[in-house]
Amino acid sequence: MEKSVYFHQFNKNISGIELPLRFTFPFCYEPHPLAIIAAEELQHYITTQEDWKHNFGLDEVLPGPAIGKMFGVLVVKDQHNELGYLAAVSGKLAGSNQHQYFVPPIFDMLEENSFFLNEEVHLNALNRKIESLERSEELALAKQNLDLLKNSWNKDLDELKSKLKLQKKERKEIRTRLKATLSDDEYELLMENMRSESLRDKQELQRFQHDMYKAMESEQQHLQQMISTLTTLKEERRTRSGNLQRQLFEQYNFFNAHGQQQNVVDVFRNFDQSTPPAGSGECAAPKLLQYAYSNKLTPIALAEFWWGCSPASEIRRHKNYYPACRKKCEPILGYMLKGLIVDPNPMQQETTLDTELPQLFEDDDIIVFNKPAEFLSVPGIYVKDSVYNRVLQRYPNAGPIIIHRLDMSTSGLLIVAKNKDAHQFIQDQFIKHTIKKSYIAILDGIIKEESGLIDLPLRVDLDDRPRQMVCYTYGKPAQTKWEKIAIENNKTRVRFYPLTGRTHQLRMHAVHPKGLNTPIVGDDLYGKKANRLHLHAASITFIHPRLKTEITFEIEPDF
Repeated sequence: MEKSVYFHQFNKNISGIELPLRFTFPFCYEPHPLAIIAAEELQHYITTQEDWKHNFGLDEVLPGPAIGKMFGVLVVKDQHNELGYLAAVSGKLAGSNQHQYFVPPIFDMLEENSFFLNEEVHLNALNRKIESLERSEELALAKQNLDLLKNSWNKDLDELKSKLKLQKKERKEIRTRLKATLSDDEYELLMENMRSESLRDKQELQRFQHDMYKAMESEQQHLQQMISTLTTLKEERRTRSGNLQRQLFEQYNFFNAHGQQQNVVDVFRNFDQSTPPAGSGECAAPKLLQYAYSNKLTPIALAEFWWGCSPASEIRRHKNYYPACRKKCEPILGYMLKGLIVDPNPMQQETTLDTELPQLFEDDDIIVFNKPAEFLSVPGIYVKDSVYNRVLQRYPNAGPIIIHRLDMSTSGLLIVAKNKDAHQFIQDQFIKHTIKKSYIAILDGIIKEESGLIDLPLRVDLDDRPRQMVCYTYGKPAQTKWEKIAIENNKTRVRFYPLTGRTHQLRMHAVHPKGLNTPIVGDDLYGKKANRLHLHAASITFIHPRLKTEITFEIEPDF
């Protein structure tokens, strides 16, 4: 049987490498040695091939915008027990879905004369019509003319109302002044005249408003016709887009290791009752597993890595390994991995039960701990061992109150309140930003500057929680002062002074190109995994809740 062009034999001798006992858990993993070799061979291919050209933003002089890509490798075993690997790229590459080295997509929407491309022609034409109308001088002029006409008439209307209001006031003053001096008949005659004047004023106002509406009617009708045309075009676009998306979803039917098959809509519905986001099934991992199942190849290990420049808002570093994305891939891979023996999710494993929790200080109001790295501040959904639960075991009746938190991976000073008054008093200081904190970190590179201020707004990456991203539209303000301490073994020890307390703030400000452009050593989310995240809460200064004096705690990191 002739081997597929997508089944790549290892160039390197792998005879001494043991196979993994279980398949890779794709959302948190250390790449298996076989997957690393496959990835390195794929990277060699990318740098030496001449079949296609794509601008990855790696200093190559190529046309088009610089776009980094996620690549994946899947170590597989064929029916003859021969090991090899498959390669894939997320999305399209160099404007095409078909490449000799990479497994094909689950559905190639870019195939010539495909329903997608044919419908895209209609949608693009609709977009051009809508854009042309929205930017047309005729529409702008119609809005401008109507606004000018409204402003002019409204000005005259306001003046008329002011005049009529003044006349009404004058009539009232006359009635009040003459009532005592006129006979009953004379006063009744006066009132009759005033009622006539009042009726005349109301009729004048009604005539004016009628004339005003008639004057604006033609302009409003002209504008409404154009708006109606736009609304009709947009509704057609919405309908056609929805129909196209449904037709696309029909093409994405995923296999699993049991040989079962399920459509992407059912996969997401069964996972969390959600609708698949656009692009579901276009990532590297689903492509790799689909091809393996379709060609009777047994999945052994998976790895994905980034190649090229990072997107503007997210953090992706060249050649670093990354887990599969959550929003698009978690439902799909959860289905596709059924039938495989998969590594357990390390984020759901209790690993700290034997870990000591060092205590630095305790009185009637607070306890100060030196929280170890990879230790939770509060219980998680699956992992319950935490600072909170450890203190709760000691004081089961009182119950501790966590004032602030440290990321699980961050070590250092953590304050726990022993009563509500202490919690409220210190919490107010956090809210008012009067508490002074500093962190020590080691960055995976050399920083030339001595100090600075990083100001990058942050929000959660909705497609890939818990990762954060820089967002100037919806991000929350995040500021960090920093200063260099020393250069050590081609790495930089720095001290951070966070002015705000956003999730992953120091990690993002360190790694982002507009920050220090250098990840913290051991940052498995934004850099490379090491024995630990080299980030430590080293000092904290606040007003003690009972003594009402400033108190400072300091603890050096163990790295």
